[in-house]
Amino acid sequence: MYKYETHLHTAPVSHCAKAGVEESLAFYKEMGYDGVFVTNHFLDGNMNRDHKAAPYEEAIRFYFSDYEKALEIGKKIGIKVFVGVELTYKGTDFLIYGLDKDWYLAHPEIMEMKKSEELSLMMESGALVIQAHPFREARYIDHIRLYPRQVHGVEVCNAYRTELENAMAKQYAQSYGLLEFAGTDNHWAGDAKALAGIYTETPLQSEQDLIKQVLGRETKIFFQKLK
Repeated sequence: MYKYETHLHTAPVSHCAKAGVEESLAFYKEMGYDGVFVTNHFLDGNMNRDHKAAPYEEAIRFYFSDYEKALEIGKKIGIKVFVGVELTYKGTDFLIYGLDKDWYLAHPEIMEMKKSEELSLMMESGALVIQAHPFREARYIDHIRLYPRQVHGVEVCNAYRTELENAMAKQYAQSYGLLEFAGTDNHWAGDAKALAGIYTETPLQSEQDLIKQVLGRETKIFFQKLK
C-alpha cells in the first residue's frame, strides 16, 4: 500500500501555517509517506496577507510558489509532491485537485462567482472536489453549509476535528452517496498530534491518478494518533 497526505498547509503561503515546505517534507519522508498534496489556503481564504491583495496574476504566482519549491525538494529527498487548493466561503472549505497554475491564471472570474458556480465550473474542468470538515464548528463560522450537488466527496476523517464532527461528515456522505475522503489538515509538520490521509494500491504519479482512484473508490482512508 502507498501512503499519502492529502491536506497540508505550508508557510509562507498559508498565513496560519507554522511550518515551511522543507520541514513538512522532511517530516513526511521520515514518517514513511510516499507523497503529499500541498493544499494551501487560496486567495478567498487565509492566504498570506501580504500577497492576497496583490493583482490576481501576481497573487496566483505567489500562491503556487510553495508547491513549486516543494516539488524541487521532493525530488531531492525522494518523496512525491502534488498540488491541490483549499477554497473558502465564510468558513466552509473545499479541497480541489487536478487544476494547475495555468488553469487558475486563465480563470480570474472565479473570484467573482458564487461558490456553487465556482465549484461546478471546476468539476466541469475535470477537478476532484471534496468538502473539507463539513461539520466543523468554530466561533468564526456562523452556520454549517453543505453543497451535496457541487462536490464529489466529503472529508469524513480530518485529524484535527472532533469525533462528532467526523461522524456527522461520514453520515452525511453515506446519506448522499458521496465519496469518503481523509486528510490531516496539517499546519505544523512534526508538531502534529495526529495524521489522516489515504492509502492506494498503486503509486500515484500525478493528480489525475488521484482523481481516477478516488472516483473509482479504489483508495482507503486512515487515521493515526501520534501524541
